[in-house]
Amino acid sequence: MKVSVDISPEHKEPYAVIHTDRMTDEISRMIDMFSSGETPITALQNEEDIVVLKPQDIFMVRVENGDTIIYGERTSFRSRKRLYELAEQLGKGFMQISKSTLVNLSYMDSIEPGFGGTMLLKMKNGCKDYVSRTYLKDFKKYLGL
Repeated sequence: MKVSVDISPEHKEPYAVIHTDRMTDEISRMIDMFSSGETPITALQNEEDIVVLKPQDIFMVRVENGDTIIYGERTSFRSRKRLYELAEQLGKGFMQISKSTLVNLSYMDSIEPGFGGTMLLKMKNGCKDYVSRTYLKDFKKYLGL
């Protein structure tokens, strides 16, 4: 999919135009996202295809070797955004559990006690990460513990 942006002072309000030969599921999702007022989350798939994601498509966001990786149900995507930018954009349904990890609270599967006062959080898609002691108090508060 080609994407172009025209930035000009004559445009007072952003608007999008999609040119296509047929309606696809991807285009329908983009229309829903743009018309809902949510800011779309874009990520790279296969290092060249830009994918538009909804918050409910995202299970976990993790910084790995300097790259921000977004984990979906079955696939992962690379984002050019920093973790704090995605945390602001995704909002209250997500919680930071460590310096490098953000999780969608709707997709938590189980929690196990970890070493050194941490907890191991397992997600419904199989991803797992430790809740660090820095973020443990807020995490326990969310769980009502």
